[in-house]
Amino acid sequence: MPAKPPPKRNVKGGRVTPKRGSASVSHPQASTRYTPPIPKSFKVSPPWVPVLMFSFLGLGLVLIFLNYLGLLPALWWTNPPDSDTSNWWLLIGLGCILSGITTATQYR
Repeated sequence: MPAKPPPKRNVKGGRVTPKRGSASVSHPQASTRYTPPIPKSFKVSPPWVPVLMFSFLGLGLVLIFLNYLGLLPALWWTNPPDSDTSNWWLLIGLGCILSGITTATQYR
């Protein structure tokens, strides 16, 4: 004998939540607490931050440029240089650029 199906639910339909403009909804009152604005003395970066940022970015670009021109010497820990360019100078230049970008995140 098959099992009986469960009884059907009574669904009335309609809105579950009250309408937005109804009188039963009360609006919260404004807070009486005062939050002062952050003083400008906390928002200003020291003058050396942008100088350091642009120095790192410029040094990295110059190192990469000089590396591809073949004007930089081979580094002492590398094996006998096979070509004019060195991947180590490229990595140092990219590290300087990354340091400049990281310093730029501290500028306010």
